[in-house]
Amino acid sequence: MRAIEIVQADITALRVDAIVNAANETLLGGGGVDGAIHRAAGPRLVAACRELPQLRPNVRCPTGQARITPGFDLPAKFVIHTVGPVWAGGSRGEPDLLASCYRETLRLALENSVRSIAFPAISCGVYGYPLAAAAAIAVREVRTWQATLAPATRVTFCCFGTETLAAYSRIAEAVAENGI
Repeated sequence: MRAIEIVQADITALRVDAIVNAANETLLGGGGVDGAIHRAAGPRLVAACRELPQLRPNVRCPTGQARITPGFDLPAKFVIHTVGPVWAGGSRGEPDLLASCYRETLRLALENSVRSIAFPAISCGVYGYPLAAAAAIAVREVRTWQATLAPATRVTFCCFGTETLAAYSRIAEAVAENGI
């Protein structure tokens, strides 16, 4: 199985097959990583997102699901958009929804022959998910996927700041040591 790579970088500059967008349900852009990806990909990204069907008014991608578009002006061939849960204390199914974000994203990656993928810290920005808990879910889901379905796929966790980098590094190291 390939190791998980953890870097502090700008996800929009990474040369991977797909980057993951921590999006909102409209998929039309927002703040944080979502806004940065939309700006870097150019106006064709929002146009492609507008073409995705709305499941209900202003919802193209419900929480826990994922959608894929071309990367347009990004170095990445694809953007896989996923909507993480807003943290409400953990009693509203947030861990299951966050795990679903990773599983659904990785399912789309496999279906589209993605060999390298980069994730941001989904739900850890304005959605308020506790960093260590989110990192544990992310690392667990990726390791399980690599072990069972895609051992040759390179997975990068792209961390925006040093606190995120440290949290993901600690979790990945603990998981590797304990074989979880």
